[in-house]
Amino acid sequence: MPSPTASWPGTWGTHRQGLPYAPRLGCGSRGDAEPCVCQLQEGERVVWRSWALLWLSRGDAGTRSLRFCPLPGEPSGCGRPTGTMPKVLLLRSASSVLRTVSLTDGQTLSKESLSRALELSAPEKAQDARLHSPEEVLWTTRADGRVRLRMDLSCPQLPYTVHRMFYEALDKYGDLRALGFKRQEKWEHISYSQYYLLARRAAKGFLKLGLERAHSVAILGFNAPEWFFSAVGTVFAGGIVTGIYTTSSPEACQYISHDCRANIIVVDTQKQLEKILKIWKHLPHLKAVVIYKEPPAKKMVNVYTMEEFMELGNEVPEEALDVIIDAQQPNQCCVLVYTSGTTGTPKGVMLSQDNITWTARYGSQAGDIQPAEVQQEVVVSYLPLSHIAAQIYDLWTGIQWGAQVCFAEPDALKGSLVNTLREVEPTSHMGVPRVWEKIMERIQEVAAQSGFIRRKMLLWAMAVTLEQNLTCPASDLKPFTTRLADYLVLAKVRQALGFAKCQKNFYGAAPMTAETQRFFLGLNICLYAGYGLSETSGPHFMSSPCNYRLYSSGKVVPGCRVRLVNQDAEGIGEICLWGRTIFMGYLNMEDKTREAIDEDGWLHTGDTGRLDADGFLYITGRLKELIVTAGGENVPPVPIEEAVKMELPIVSNAMLIGDQRKFLSMLLTLKCTLDPDTSDPTDNLTEQALEFCQRVGSKATTVSEIVGKKDEAVYQAIEEGIQRVNMNAAARPYHIQKWAILERDFSISGGEFGPTMKLKRLTVLEKYKDIIDSFY
Repeated sequence: MPSPTASWPGTWGTHRQGLPYAPRLGCGSRGDAEPCVCQLQEGERVVWRSWALLWLSRGDAGTRSLRFCPLPGEPSGCGRPTGTMPKVLLLRSASSVLRTVSLTDGQTLSKESLSRALELSAPEKAQDARLHSPEEVLWTTRADGRVRLRMDLSCPQLPYTVHRMFYEALDKYGDLRALGFKRQEKWEHISYSQYYLLARRAAKGFLKLGLERAHSVAILGFNAPEWFFSAVGTVFAGGIVTGIYTTSSPEACQYISHDCRANIIVVDTQKQLEKILKIWKHLPHLKAVVIYKEPPAKKMVNVYTMEEFMELGNEVPEEALDVIIDAQQPNQCCVLVYTSGTTGTPKGVMLSQDNITWTARYGSQAGDIQPAEVQQEVVVSYLPLSHIAAQIYDLWTGIQWGAQVCFAEPDALKGSLVNTLREVEPTSHMGVPRVWEKIMERIQEVAAQSGFIRRKMLLWAMAVTLEQNLTCPASDLKPFTTRLADYLVLAKVRQALGFAKCQKNFYGAAPMTAETQRFFLGLNICLYAGYGLSETSGPHFMSSPCNYRLYSSGKVVPGCRVRLVNQDAEGIGEICLWGRTIFMGYLNMEDKTREAIDEDGWLHTGDTGRLDADGFLYITGRLKELIVTAGGENVPPVPIEEAVKMELPIVSNAMLIGDQRKFLSMLLTLKCTLDPDTSDPTDNLTEQALEFCQRVGSKATTVSEIVGKKDEAVYQAIEEGIQRVNMNAAARPYHIQKWAILERDFSISGGEFGPTMKLKRLTVLEKYKDIIDSFY
């Protein structure tokens, strides 16, 4: 079939829902322009990857007419000369392709032959042979490299690109709400059709600014619609999406932006813009900055507002973008996720288009995420999108299944999240363990301040429900007392939290204490664990309502594999993974890539764990965290740390020490309230900590009182708790011999935690070196 000679224009203007650069769709019900039937000149065909498919209207006999809006000032019709008698093109849905195309010579193409033509035009199928060519390897460290996909009998699904995933979603979800955001205290929404158009326009804007293939667009900002369509637009334009944590220092921004060869950086505020301005001279590839939440303080060369940036896209023809999209392959890099650097320099984890599309589909299926045809999932986006868990869950899975993603306020983790949850009422929710712990602590504080009867009612309801969920977790037939407790008490608690409609609650990225899991089970909120890494595109193991076991990380995602190497007598070994989730390699780091991926292509996670008889995974620690004492004993720290926190509810964080030392020691922090503005720990004890103090006979209300005065009652109670932990230890080398309470709890600002609340053990060892040395 001949190449197309027509583009598919659309109208743009001020969108009544709040985004000035949002599309006004000419479909009668939404736009101001009258649609017209698009007329094709002799020999023309459909531009499959253009905007054309968005203007479809139901016609007779289930057919659809291809429609588009004339540009302002143009006459109705196609807005271009017609040299011969045009023919009207009739379409079925995108999924069934074309039934019939009327041609000027009277011939018709059958559905089958046209479907075959479409197959041949799709890069992910036309280039299928190249995906399996012998010269390709399983990993690369080049941004423009390609890898052989891990396709075998266990994982035979055909690979496809991000654009194809979105394009296919349009036919099913085009009119559904895609993104929800608040403007002036009012919720507004963008449909999937509008979302797609915004992404295309952003893609053309990036091309106009000089985005080169296999170079990056770095995004430094809080979750927002602009983050999403900038990310998708980057991929459409042939670039690589690279998220940067909003808490990153200018130096960290410089390292990542330089390493990923960022051509454009998208920021949300003046504060983030100033970081980039400070380091711009050290970034040879950087051509422009786009700011989306507020205009820059002053006009600057190569700094654009989002409105200005989107206008630039008008200068790039649709066909130019389509050529770039059609050339993309599923085995090319489209996302870079930088590790948090808890064990050294951040590494750029390269994820392919297949990594993203396969995981968005099959990883989420393992978590029982529903397609919008069954039930449109509603989720709240608030965790950093520079982290793989939030990005795959909020952004890419949302597109795959037509979810509605609603954005929280930037101060979500400082207290406003619960307000958003109440307003949105999500159907599924994900949080890192610290988020769930903060919710738990808040409930405990409110309960402690409640009247006697209300407090006793809550404790009774939670005790009854916990017992039922522990003894018969899979039973749908609940005893009368359990149903009564839920009706009278727990349903109201869940509603107050915003979880009245929430059917699936997930956690990942770090270990969760048994105390927290049991607490939420008592509220009839089952927390489903996922296990994976940036290097596995997110989830490689998932729990769900169908696959759940308390304290486990779930079962391997169907199509993925796991094996444990160097197992000990208890069956604990290093977790090694294989499948379509496995990353392409670390950008510009061949040595690190070779360390992570063995000769057979298995990813060595560095985590240790065991598998039970039913295939549930239990994480026991990390090899790099393993303590080897001077006596040669191997001691995994996490189980001992968790045991101490379980035994002593006043303890917030515990870190075991003893590598190359004669005995084990421990640093402890106490549970304290957080500053509402900064989320930094204060000196004031939480309600749970105060309750502990009162129970052991202490009148202390602050951390400084306990540490400064060496509060005898608290210190004695902690010593007794540690002795109880020691009594349960496997052997004497596992005993904690000495301990100290720190004056301040661990925090991101203090440097002890990374952006996802992972403990940075090396930093703690250095920061508290004097205290540790005093133990020995």
